Amino acid sequence: MTGTGGLPTWLGANFWSRAGGPRMWTDRYDRVVVREELAVLADHGLTMTRSFFFWPDFHPEPGRLDEDCIGRFADFLDAHVEAGMTTIPTFIVGHMSGENWDPAWRGGRDLYSDVWFVARQAWYVRELTARFHRHPAIAGWLLSNEVPIYGGEASHEVVTAWAQILVDAVHAAGATQPVSTGDGAWGIETTGHDNGFRLRELAPLSQFVGPHVYRMETDQVRQNLKAAWVAELCRIGGLPVVLEEFGVTDAYVSAQGAAAYYRQQLYNTLVAGVSGWIAWNNTDFDDLVAERPYSHHPFEMHFGITDATGAPKPALRELERFAADVKAMDAAGLERPRADTALVIPSHLAEGYPFSQESERAHIVAVGEQAYIAAREAHVPVAVEREVADGGVASGHRLYLLPSVKQLCGPTWRELAALADAGAVVYASYCPGETPQQRGPWWAFTEELFGVRIDTAYGLVEPIDDDIVTLEMTADLGTLRAGDRLQVHAAGTADARAWLPVTVTSGEVIATDAHGRPALIARRHPGDGYAVLCTYPLEYLAARSARVNPEDTWRLYDALAARAGVRRPIELDDPTVLVDTLAHADGRRFAVFASQHAQPRTVRPVLASGALFGLDGERTPELTLDPYGTAVCEIR
Repeated sequence: MTGTGGLPTWLGANFWSRAGGPRMWTDRYDRVVVREELAVLADHGLTMTRSFFFWPDFHPEPGRLDEDCIGRFADFLDAHVEAGMTTIPTFIVGHMSGENWDPAWRGGRDLYSDVWFVARQAWYVRELTARFHRHPAIAGWLLSNEVPIYGGEASHEVVTAWAQILVDAVHAAGATQPVSTGDGAWGIETTGHDNGFRLRELAPLSQFVGPHVYRMETDQVRQNLKAAWVAELCRIGGLPVVLEEFGVTDAYVSAQGAAAYYRQQLYNTLVAGVSGWIAWNNTDFDDLVAERPYSHHPFEMHFGITDATGAPKPALRELERFAADVKAMDAAGLERPRADTALVIPSHLAEGYPFSQESERAHIVAVGEQAYIAAREAHVPVAVEREVADGGVASGHRLYLLPSVKQLCGPTWRELAALADAGAVVYASYCPGETPQQRGPWWAFTEELFGVRIDTAYGLVEPIDDDIVTLEMTADLGTLRAGDRLQVHAAGTADARAWLPVTVTSGEVIATDAHGRPALIARRHPGDGYAVLCTYPLEYLAARSARVNPEDTWRLYDALAARAGVRRPIELDDPTVLVDTLAHADGRRFAVFASQHAQPRTVRPVLASGALFGLDGERTPELTLDPYGTAVCEIR
């Protein structure tokens, strides 16, 4: 991002001073308190902040900036240099913590398309950038804070043009630091909902992608891997992913629960390739309880990693520990080893094809996430690969996972058959989707790939009446043996909670359901190629179930990986202790463990080669992890 070779490792906090919150730039600014707050962050290993030009205060008239606010921000930057820290200022700050504030002169104008209003924004951005871009404390720039909440949604053409104008304003002022949009990455590529902020179109304007992750779940493992999954979906255009906002309020969990949440998000996103973490936020605001937005959103007061007196909370201790591990690994030199397994994301998620439904896109996100969890539980390193628009998928993987898939492009099915013919293992599970429109699998070449003919009645789906779906193996598959059983709780809507009747042609039934019907059908391809069809939407059923993980889909993925000869550097006999690896440019290798147990857990990892050593240099044949604990080891 800096152009100096290698990425910086941003580890910090979103910053409002407890002396004023969003109104800290008025005469409430306290330079002593600000320095105390930064010193606490720096003392615990944080290196940067994300800061905010509160728009109504900094831009009181269309052609005038508030020089008092600017002077205070200059002092704020000097305080960063004194603390050995940097900051990323945010320009269009009209939304904050549950309330929107306009400049007094906005007059209801559209944020993105009113030419005069956009010109005023560009002037504001250019003037602020010109004032500060040479300051050594500036690490980057953000156009906005969660602007879809403030400015609303718009067409992607209008949003991209708005972003282009503001980015050009940054550059016109002479800035060379990295820029991103600050919108939260909540668009079509990560949620299925098209709010106009398309990562693919914003990527050429940006130097990093910054997801804001606060989603809530019904399952603990899904919650712990949520930010990692979002980060995987944010990999667009080869840009670094920075977890720009994440955190939890003490109003929702205990302080220790908040610490566990931080721990899981930090280490799970590290192995997902995230290169920056900015917590929300630096402090609590108890003294501002009578002021908006905290008066009507009181839970927003307690997202701090320090309390209202400036004392560290357990979440900050987790960041401190993470900072030490990141430093010991020299995180700027880390990269993810190439994975043998591809989790395929249909292009219907991001492309917005004609007559596609938002619910269908949301389905892709949900079942992909559940498949990602199952792969992690099977200790199968996985690459999230997006289908190419109008057909095509990345080659070079040994195993392809297509979980509960309704839609793929026609050419992709032909390509998958070719990949199987070339020796890959291809797995797909059926799902008709959650919408009654064109309900059914949009598949092609099922006989060529799986050796089956679909045998459904037009317009109907076959409902799953059992509360638990049972698959009994009738033949061996990798680590599964004939007679083994897989069980998954049935859940979901009447449209999607369905199984697929098939007539087996050139395939082989390797598992049946509780009624003796084909549940897994495999077809051998030239060489060692293999294709497996599951007639039940296992991943969908699990995705729509609460408190379900780990569920037995991980056992199927484990078996498929064994059949495909997938390389797994480390294996465990416990699916609820996750492990993945990172490689350093200097040749070192690291293993990152994250327990999903609510109690302490001891494991003895099995390595494909080498041995584990703690970062302190002590050999570690076994690990004891605290509840929801994490650990980093070096593989030598």
